[in-house]
Formats: sequence, structure tokens, C-alpha cells
Amino acid sequence: MRKKKLLSLALVAVMASSMLAACGGNDSSSTTTTTDNTSTTTDSTSTTDTTDASDASSDDTAAASTGLDISEPVTLKWYLHGSNVTDDSAVMEKVNEYLGEKLNVTLQPIWGTWGDFDEGATLAINGGDDIDIYFTCSWSADEYNQYAKKGAWVRLDDPDNNLIQQYGSDVWAVLPDVVKEGAVIEGSDGVGVYAIPGFKDFGTQNTWDVNVTLLKKYGYTVDDIKNTDYYGFGDIMATVKAGEEAETGETFYPLNVEGAVLERMVTNSIIVNGDSGTTNVLSYYIDPTDVSKNIGSKIENKFGTEEYKKFVEKTREYYNAGYIDPALGNANSANDTLVAAQNAAKYLIGTQSYALGYEVQTSAARGIEVQYVPCTPPYVDKTATQGAMMAISTASKNPERAMAFLNLLNTDPYLMTLLEYGVEGVHYNLNDDGLVVFTDERDNYSPWRNGMGNITLLPPQEGEGVDFFVDTFIPYYTSAKGIPAFGYAFDSTNVETEMAALANVAGQYALALSTGTVDPETALPEFLSALETAGIQTVVDEANAQLDAYFAAN
Repeated sequence: MRKKKLLSLALVAVMASSMLAACGGNDSSSTTTTTDNTSTTTDSTSTTDTTDASDASSDDTAAASTGLDISEPVTLKWYLHGSNVTDDSAVMEKVNEYLGEKLNVTLQPIWGTWGDFDEGATLAINGGDDIDIYFTCSWSADEYNQYAKKGAWVRLDDPDNNLIQQYGSDVWAVLPDVVKEGAVIEGSDGVGVYAIPGFKDFGTQNTWDVNVTLLKKYGYTVDDIKNTDYYGFGDIMATVKAGEEAETGETFYPLNVEGAVLERMVTNSIIVNGDSGTTNVLSYYIDPTDVSKNIGSKIENKFGTEEYKKFVEKTREYYNAGYIDPALGNANSANDTLVAAQNAAKYLIGTQSYALGYEVQTSAARGIEVQYVPCTPPYVDKTATQGAMMAISTASKNPERAMAFLNLLNTDPYLMTLLEYGVEGVHYNLNDDGLVVFTDERDNYSPWRNGMGNITLLPPQEGEGVDFFVDTFIPYYTSAKGIPAFGYAFDSTNVETEMAALANVAGQYALALSTGTVDPETALPEFLSALETAGIQTVVDEANAQLDAYFAAN
């Protein structure tokens, strides 16, 4: 059995402890929780077999040290996001054999996709379905802050029943401080932790997703993208579109975009933490050359700025030139259209909220050379630290076992690798350096790597390097600067009626405007009028009053 060197949990914890200092503007005194952060020191050069369950843990059961009663078998249902899974039978056979021994648990994953998660998860939550664990975050329809206030999530550090302290102290000990602080919010049971955040890319960096293979085919280089901006892409796209259509006889759309991400990239705006999940109506603006610089920004109606007007006018021009697929402006087809073009490498420039290592993953998956050109340096805000989390539903009948599962998942390399990558010899192999090389079966089992939990437990993929997480991943995110309003989170309690109305209005106009599929000359004034009627100024005023209070206290 081949062995490979993995990043030990102790080393991750030690290195991650320095990350908070790198993210300016944090006030740890305001985010203290009652969890137990005790950890033990281990040899940072220990090896762990990723394929042999017998070597994965020294405990006969994962519940041995916690006193958790696992005498009765339990089934846990787990709703995930970003999945591309059509056959999980081989994986789940091994997973459930292992979890049966460790926790007396049978796991039933629900593989939500980029296209169906928002509707499926919110229907399940609102219907009180017996699902135990949900993916949640700062940008999905089951938005972390909002659904915590609605009572959908169990408070995990409740003083009367502290699940983290009892059954999750191991995962809590390895998370970077800045990520733990981002998880502390106001929820239905007071200020506390309502989900376990993933140890993943906790800095935001929006980038242009560039099909370098196609770019070079027409005599351009990546520097031609780097040396201009969105408003200067036109000539390059015109050349490539004409060439591809002449060669193939098929319509070619060079600009493959996610409307909301495109808007933020072009206008230098960021998500306001606590804003509505899928269609944000507020923006906070940053200096793209120095994200930590306080430029006196206030929270604004993002759709009412001159930056937004200029952006939608240019986007409409690109749409009329045939650069953007009309299906990207339809909420029912946008995601599937985006992903299909990516997978078929039928695009020139796309949008991507970047995570370190994407070049390796997407180049291999698409069979082309992909590079990502950043619009800003990576930055840290509360929204980014809430980028992928797992919440235990208040509808769960077994929250203790669910917490024990999340603890095991995020500290056990065997289990995390099995669920993320599949079965060695089936879905992937390890090369002589211990790096992951996927097989064709990966097409049938491909969860979202950054959407499950602690990715530093995983063996790196071919092209990332043996010491990817130690030498590259941790230093990269440690160097990310915090925005001036790092700890700010908008509490919409006083304007819930307005927020609901604004979300409905934005849902009618925002995507179409941000992809050019409607004419801004008529649609934008209509949109702004509808936002005004729905109470946008009341919300902006409330958000800025809270922002002023935040800066006064920090």
C-alpha cells in the first residue's frame, strides 16, 4: 500500500494561528465564543494512508473520547452544493462502512448542483424536511446570516448545549482564527456560531477565466488581457468570434459570464455581509490596488451608481455584438449554459471567483490551458470567511451525531479524501510523488472540492506540487489583506419587509441587465423606480447607520 505525506492537523493549526494577524481590522474581543480550543502537538512529518481505513484513526470509534452514545444506528442526510455526481455507489459503500464503525452512522448525501441547490435547499428548509446538515454560506439562497436569524440552524456553541465543545473541539482547534470569527453572528438564539466553516479559500479574488489555448490560436497572449480591462476586450473578442464561426459554422459566444460576479469585477464592488443571498442589492466599494485602504466608502444601492450604469451600457454593447449567450440572462438556464461552455472550452473570457489551484483543476477538466487574471489582490472580509459552511438543521433529530460527523470529516484525511476524490484505483490514482491523477470515472463523481470542509487534509492534485498546502495555499491566504470593514455584518431585522420586496424586484431586473439581455436605456430607469418604491433608500440608510456604528466601535 503506497503511503504519502499529508499536512498534519497540528501543523495546520500552528500555521493558521498567524492568519488573523494578517487580516487587518479584526476585533477578536467582539467575537468570543465558549468553545474549547485545546489541541495536542503531533509530529508534522507523520504519514497517513489515504486509502486504508484501518490506519486513519487510532480510536476504535470517533465517539470514544467524547462520551457520545452511539449505541443506536442513525441515518444522517446531508445537502451539498456544487456537485457533479451521477454515481456515488462505490464511494458511499466505503464511506458508510467506515462511518458505521466510527459513529454508527449511515450517510445519505443529497448532491445539490450549481443549478438546483438554491431552490431545492430552501424548499427543504422551509418545508421542515428531515435533513440534518445543509451547506450554507454568504451567497447562496439559504444565506447563513438570514437563515440563522430565521431559526433554521442550530446554535453550535449554545451555553446550555455546546455541541462544538462536546463533539466538535477537534475541528474547531484546526480552523484559522479569522475563519472562526467570521462564523460568529447574531442568530435566533443570540450571538454565536451557527455553522462549521470550511478551511478553504477564505480570501476573495475575482478573476478573468481565460481560455489561453484559444487566445494563442489567434495570436494573442495573456498579457493582452492583463494590459486592458473589461471595456477594452471588444477587439479581441471580435477577432476570435469571427475566426471560430468561420471555422466551425456555429455561433460562438466569447464572453461566458455569471452576471452578479461580472458586475462586482467591473465596478470594484463587494458583497455586503448580511445582504440577501442570491441577488444582492447593496454594495461596498474598495480600492482595487489596495483593498485594505479606507477610501471613505459608504454602502450604496449598487444599481444606482454611475459605475453600474457604465457597466450595463458596455455589457449591452457586447451582447448586441453577439459576444454573450442570451441564455446567460435567464435564471433558469444561466448556470447550465455557463458550465456547458466551460466544460466544452467554447468560450474565450469568463468570470471566476478564484480559489488557489483552479488553473490545475480546470485545465485538466477542459483539456485546454486555463489561466486566471485577477481584478484585485485577494482580500478577506466576513463574506469570504463564510464562503462555504455546514449548518446543522433545527429539524435534525440527531444534532449530536451530526456534529460528531462534521468533526470527523474535517480531521480525518481518509474520510475527507474518500468523499472529495472518490475511491483510489477507481476515481483517481496516486503517482510516484503521491499526487492525485484522476481517471475517467471522475466524470461521474465530482463534488465541489472547496464546498465540503477542510481541504488541507487532501492529497494535492498533479500539477499542484507535493507541498501545495504548506508552501502555497497557506502563505497565499495568509498574505490576503482585510478590507476596512472586515467585521461588519448588516443586520436587516429592522427592514425585513423592504428587503423581501427588494429581492423580488432585483430578481426581475438584475441578471438581465448584468448580462446585457435587456436594454438599459429603458430597463434601468424602470428598475431604479421599482427599487425606490420597494424601499431601497430606507435599507441603505439603515445599513450605513450600522456601518458608522461599526467604525466608531472599531
